[in-house]
Amino acid sequence: MSYSFFAYLSRLKLIRRWSLMRNTQPENDAEHSLQVAMIAHALAVLARDRYGRSVNPEHVLTLAVYHDATEVMTGDLPTPVKYWSEELRGAYRRLESISADRLLSLLPEEMRSAFDPCLNQRPGPERDLVRAADKISAYIKCLEEQRAGNHEFDYAAENIRRALDGLSLPEVQDFIRDFLPSFSMTLDELNHPSSEA
Repeated sequence: MSYSFFAYLSRLKLIRRWSLMRNTQPENDAEHSLQVAMIAHALAVLARDRYGRSVNPEHVLTLAVYHDATEVMTGDLPTPVKYWSEELRGAYRRLESISADRLLSLLPEEMRSAFDPCLNQRPGPERDLVRAADKISAYIKCLEEQRAGNHEFDYAAENIRRALDGLSLPEVQDFIRDFLPSFSMTLDELNHPSSEA
């Protein structure tokens, strides 16, 4: 018997993000998920090693890899639509749950329990870190678009930055302080950093 779970997930590269906005550089769910995974892992390492919190960076990394997996069936619903009303939010959560169950059914029975926590992520500190990484990734996208002269992302950048500043996770603020400035650098600046750093 053949299982199509991973074939479906390979189509994340076909799911376009920011679909209602003009983009200078298109972004898809696969590349977004990789960036979120790297950021979430870094946040978890900071939380554990700098702040003594009990989180497992490898588990956080795994959750981040799969955080948008259900969108391979639902598509990436634009934020203004998804959060328009509580009724729409609830309907979208139900649709995500149905999509997660459908994806799980595409795995051999003995693998489903291992993948269920990845597709049906439960509240907790690990999911909080993934959600923070998701916001950071979205903010980075806004910065990149602004740097390219695209003002379409100005409002989103403001709102996302405000949300990030409101998070009570010190590792998020550390990441913003320590790593975010380099996202505004040119390749030459990255290759030849200032001695003042």
